[in-house]
Amino acid sequence: MYIRKMDTLKETQISSEAVFDGALLHVRKDRVKLPNGKSTVREYIEHPGAVALVAYLDNGDVLLLNQFRYPLKKVFIELPAGKIDPGETPEETGLRELEEETGYKASELRFLTSIHPCIGYSDEVIHIYEAFSLREGYKQTDDNEFTETFSLSLDDAIQKVRAGEITDVKTMIGLMSAKMRKDDHES
Repeated sequence: MYIRKMDTLKETQISSEAVFDGALLHVRKDRVKLPNGKSTVREYIEHPGAVALVAYLDNGDVLLLNQFRYPLKKVFIELPAGKIDPGETPEETGLRELEEETGYKASELRFLTSIHPCIGYSDEVIHIYEAFSLREGYKQTDDNEFTETFSLSLDDAIQKVRAGEITDVKTMIGLMSAKMRKDDHES
């Protein structure tokens, strides 16, 4: 199998302009030089990054959320997650978001993976952690955020992925990564 060298595929920025600066997202329009010497335009969304958590209760169940997502006008099943605030590490974000969204604090985080969910139009990266040794904290979602917290066994959550009931990419990847790690440790 032939794999191209990365430097033969690289695009080089010629110019960049801010098209939109929102509260969360920033849209840019860049002119780039292509590997063949020609130029083109690349539009993309700058995102601060986020963290998602596969959080385990003492009985082994994982915490999940029901949350309405306006762009698709539907309720999705998701892992607790949220954006990284300025000055925060991903671990600090994970601990903060877990408590804000579920009312649970974690004593231990273990890194699972990082994903780039929208590589064609965004620089977003989501860091996914497992959270252990949960204890009750204080649920305090943002004023414009409404969620319902529930729990399932990891196997039942994976079954919801297989059945198409969980379609959120961070949740799918987080649950499948956690299941693979669990299976690796059990074999």
